[in-house]
Amino acid sequence: MRKPLSIYVHIPFCKHKCMYCDFLSFEGETSTKKIQYINALMSEIRMYKPYADRYIVKTIYIGGGTPSFLDEAMIGNVINTIKHIFKVDRFPEITIEVNPGTIKYTDLLAYREYGINRLSIGLQSADDEILRLMGRIHNYEEFVDGFEAARRAGFENISVDAMTSLPGQDMHTMVDTLTRITELGPEHISVYSLQVEDGTKLKERPDLLNLIPDEDTDRSMYYMTKKVLKAAGYERYEISNYSKPGYESRHNMVYWTGGQYIGLGIGASSYFKGERFSNIKNLDNYIEICDDVREELTKDTDRIKLYDSATAILRENVQTIFLESRIEEYMFLGLRMIKGIRRKDFSEKFNRDVFELYGDIINKYVDQGYMYADENVVALTDKGIDVSNYILSDFMLTT
Repeated sequence: MRKPLSIYVHIPFCKHKCMYCDFLSFEGETSTKKIQYINALMSEIRMYKPYADRYIVKTIYIGGGTPSFLDEAMIGNVINTIKHIFKVDRFPEITIEVNPGTIKYTDLLAYREYGINRLSIGLQSADDEILRLMGRIHNYEEFVDGFEAARRAGFENISVDAMTSLPGQDMHTMVDTLTRITELGPEHISVYSLQVEDGTKLKERPDLLNLIPDEDTDRSMYYMTKKVLKAAGYERYEISNYSKPGYESRHNMVYWTGGQYIGLGIGASSYFKGERFSNIKNLDNYIEICDDVREELTKDTDRIKLYDSATAILRENVQTIFLESRIEEYMFLGLRMIKGIRRKDFSEKFNRDVFELYGDIINKYVDQGYMYADENVVALTDKGIDVSNYILSDFMLTT
């Protein structure tokens, strides 16, 4: 029986890098470099041929960067290569991230032809001045045009990203953004609080840093987000994610429930065959290694040996995930979900009841009102979610 598998594809190119972005991405690369990268991605996919028959791909997520910045045919080549090497489920969830400033109706139609059935659109704010300050390449009107084009193209599963605590944002502009999004009726909404990371353009702009709302305002925005979205019919199913019933992100659920996934492209992370690893982050080195793979694939070569030798130089931070680490990760990620962890799932996965390992900790937080537990589930309460980072540190089995 084939095991379920998810695939993440990293497209590291964008038209313009936003002020707050700390993702591995590049602006201003040539068309030649993009073609080389897509060819490299397809070679990396083909490396998995010796193991592909053991799995069935349930979800594919194409993220970035800005995947919609590429020619749609490049995206099609990647998806078709995945379908050629792997067995893909009859009804997969296939998502692509798009930027409102790069959406073309003809591309959207092509995405549908390739089997892409879910869009993730990065709005961040409906306030044009805030978008400008953050270096976004679109305004709100362009977002609406892109959203409506996606509906005309046949997309029935659309997610919209928004952010809180942006420079110049206040409660009024934040609520206005959420209200405008809900009026459009996307199936899924993600709302993240701005984190100022080292190495970003924003970090070097004290004038903008001074415009970021304080912690109390950020917390108030967090509570208001829950209230506004719930009133509009969106249920929170994870700390930062909301959806209409049945439209939870299947791909992200794989991460949060300890499922296996392969990350393709530079810097992409994987959890595959009991190991957690990430690809190298140097673009030229990645292309060169995958070019060598493509050349070897034209020969009568041992595919398993090729896989082993290529991945040895393509991967970094390789860790074998032993039982205790698997349990820890399962708790860390699973408790991010509002429904929490089903005790039956935990016992089937690890052959132990969650209370055998964590009974004292769970009972402590239940008594304090931070957790809820019964014969079926263990979950954080709303009060517990507010201090989740503090609570989850108690679920370490190793030191």
